[in-house]
Amino acid sequence: MPSNDTPRPEPVATNAFERASLPATRFLAGLPPYVPVVVVFVLVILGGLLGPWGTIPLGLVVLFLVWMLALSWPRLRPSERLMRIAVVALVVGLTIIKVVPR
Repeated sequence: MPSNDTPRPEPVATNAFERASLPATRFLAGLPPYVPVVVVFVLVILGGLLGPWGTIPLGLVVLFLVWMLALSWPRLRPSERLMRIAVVALVVGLTIIKVVPR
């Protein structure tokens, strides 16, 4: 198991989209690894509990997940892409359910 003292690799930008995202990815890389996961989890729970207003936190989660998917797309294997698309589709489905009540 690696030590917590080892520095994480610095994000490297290879195209315009990655260069534009570099400040945000640097910020995320500086956070403890569990923070983005906890924030996304809390936003999904809030989205489920807030009624029609739940579309706002769910929309933020969708935007974050799509951004992460776009950044990692060239480095992912097809099975990994499919799994991440499924997660985005699930959150988009939850958001649609909130927008269009029965």
